[in-house]
Parts: sequence; structure tokens; C-alpha cells
Amino acid sequence: MGSSTENSAYGPTRNPWDEERIPGGSSGGSAVAIAADLAPLSLGTDTGGSIRQPAALCGVVGLKPSYGRVSRYGLIAYASSLDQVGPFAHDLADAALLLKVISGRDPHDSTSVDTPVPDYSATLETPPETLRIGIVREFFSEGLDPEVEGAVCEAIRVYEKAGATIKEVSLPHSKFGVPAYYLVAPAECSSNLSRYDGTIYGHRAEDFSAKFPGEEDLPPLIRMMMASRAEGFGAEVKRRIMLGTFALSAGYADQYYNQALKVRRLIRNDFDTAFKEVDVLIGPTSPTAAFKLGERTADPLAMYLSDIYTITANLAGIPGLSIPCGATASGLPIGLQLLAPAFAEENLLRTARVFERSTDWHTRRPTTAR
Repeated sequence: MGSSTENSAYGPTRNPWDEERIPGGSSGGSAVAIAADLAPLSLGTDTGGSIRQPAALCGVVGLKPSYGRVSRYGLIAYASSLDQVGPFAHDLADAALLLKVISGRDPHDSTSVDTPVPDYSATLETPPETLRIGIVREFFSEGLDPEVEGAVCEAIRVYEKAGATIKEVSLPHSKFGVPAYYLVAPAECSSNLSRYDGTIYGHRAEDFSAKFPGEEDLPPLIRMMMASRAEGFGAEVKRRIMLGTFALSAGYADQYYNQALKVRRLIRNDFDTAFKEVDVLIGPTSPTAAFKLGERTADPLAMYLSDIYTITANLAGIPGLSIPCGATASGLPIGLQLLAPAFAEENLLRTARVFERSTDWHTRRPTTAR
């Protein structure tokens, strides 16, 4: 879990554009596999930006579908009301192809929606009938790196030259997205990961003799579960489990979790209002380019803010897409995020293709690529 892929079981994943930097997360490995030409396509899971953010930092395409568009069957559940599986690729043509394959109703997943799946590849080269793009005011505020802002503003100018109607819109409750997410997601995480107790699911500790004073009298089964979870979960996962357990505890659920659900509804209402005026929303994917390994590991809040522009799409259940749109002076990729109404992936891809057709950012490769 997390925005940097530094805390995976096999150690940190490195960004192929600069191996001293993080690739984004938490699906950083899937993004690196594409950026480094280790694979032509890959899958990631996006709970709060875990496809789009690493796609931006690694200079590839990453798409989070609408909630319910792709089955979650077989996925280890983190936050069941937020998780979505989606594609990584070098370009939109490959992403559209993979999205078509994985989309559709699955009887094994009750949250997958039985709606027709368009042939995304067949319509990709057809520009949208209307190109009404909304600039999200709240996405251009304090904390946005000037180089990232400059690249995104240049991308907006590309759309203007292509004939798009550009309009500023507001998502007033987006400022509450991070705190709402870090109540909803950890609460669901606490519930979902409780099954990994070393009994039926997950790692089982070989030695579960009492390790702390006061544990000696606990039943062996309880000591085994405690030892297994202590060994099997990393620090960030434990942090989120504890946050969620607290948010759901007696006397606090109404104060925290239920309040977060109300904020979630307000965030969805903001998107519904915005999409009455425009077809697609535009902004940066991440507030900065890839940062150095270890730079934010001691500051969880700074790490969490890496997802400030991506979290709200998960809370609202709408599709989001990150495409390469520029580079910093040191050559690090910058991502452009496009958001569309629920189940409007076809129009989202076609709108993104207008930009991709006009630029060559998606053709750049790091020197470490094969």
C-alpha cells in the first residue's frame, strides 16, 4: 500500500527514469514493467490513485475504470467500495484494447455492472462530437509544482488549438477528499484484511510463543493469529488497519466513518454538477514528479498528499486516466489527468487521443528500457 511502492514485500521498486526515485504507487511495479519495456501491457489496482499516479511518474498510460466496469473477482480486497482493476500501456490504443478485454459483467462479482461494453479500439480515432473540457480550479493551488503546472497548462493549450471549449469549474468539496478517503479506505481495509489471520488465509507464523509480557496466558490460537499478522503485514498496512479499526470502533463510527460517507456523497454531487457543463475534467495527475526514495517515508501525511488529485475519482466512482504530457528540466515524466462521468470511458479515451495524436510524449522511453 502507499504512493511510492517502497514498502512492498520484496523491497522498494525503482523508477526507470531515475533509479534513485520512486515509481509511484501502489501499483508501481506494473507501471515500471511498461516504462522499462519489460511487458507490453500490465494490470494495476486503483483504490485512491494507484494506477494513475505511477503512470504519471513513469511516463505511461494508466486508466482507472468506473466502479463496476471491471470485475474485482480474484483481487485481494483493500477497500471494496473503491478498488478497481485497470490497464497500463505505452499508448491509448493498447490501453483501449486491454480495457475491452477485462470489462463487463462477472457473476463472481456482485458489484460488476451489466452494461454494454463499447469497442474502445474501434472508436478511438474518432474525435468526440463535443470537446467541452473543464479545468478544475481546486487542482491548481498550493502544493502544485511549477513544472507540473506548466506542462498541464501547455496540454490545455493543445486542446484549445484542437478546437476544445475550455471552461473553469469547481469541485468545492475536493479539499475534503484526502481526509474522507483515509477514513473510508482504512475502515474497509480493517474489515477486509481481518481474514488474513494465518488460519485459513495468509502467512502463518512458525513461532507464536509469547513475545510480550501478558501474552503468556492467551490461548495458542490467539497468539498464533497475533504473531502471523505481526509478521505478515508491513508497517504501512498495519497503520491503515489500525486507523480503520479505530474509525469503526464503538462510539467513533458516527463521528468518523459515517461523516466520511456523507462527505463522499458531497464529492460525488460536485462531479455530477460539473459534468452538466463539461464532458471531461482536466488537471495534473500528481502534484510533483517522482521524488527520491526515502524522502517521505518518515512523513505519512506528505506521502498521502501525493494522491490529492486522484482520490476523489475513487470516492465518486468515476473513470480517470493519466497520460504523459511533459517532462521536468531533469527529464522526469509529468502526467495529465482526465476525468469523465461514470461509464464514459469511451469518450474519455477519445478525448485523450486528441492530445496524444498532437504530441509525442507517449513515445519517450527511459535509457534503462530494453
